[in-house]
Amino acid sequence: MENISPAVNWHTLTKSDDVVVPRANLPKLINGIKKIGREYGFNTVCFGHLGDGNLHVNILKEDISEAAWETKIPEGIGEIFKLTVSLGGTLSGEHGIGIAKRPYMPIAMSEVNLNLMRGIKKVFDPNGILNPGKIF
Repeated sequence: MENISPAVNWHTLTKSDDVVVPRANLPKLINGIKKIGREYGFNTVCFGHLGDGNLHVNILKEDISEAAWETKIPEGIGEIFKLTVSLGGTLSGEHGIGIAKRPYMPIAMSEVNLNLMRGIKKVFDPNGILNPGKIF
């Protein structure tokens, strides 16, 4: 598996995300990702740690215009995240949320949950010096 990412990135630029679903839902997730790719005009390479339901989704730039890469593809990523959550999964299996997935957090968590997490962070980081601007 360690050679898949370099091989894909040798072929073309990618946007890569990891998601996780219950293992039994992996076929539905992969089929759904392929369908979303057809709707949004991109190809994907999917691989991962299937024993724990963690899937790496690499969206291939190939001949997608820069404008579509920056505007349309993020919409498709949002659809992938919605599908993931609908299958009992979440937005990250191993790489965390960070800046790239921040806009998609409301897909997986309610505003009540997000506010609770913000409050917990404020208790432990009242001056906002730990990973400033990453998620909250």
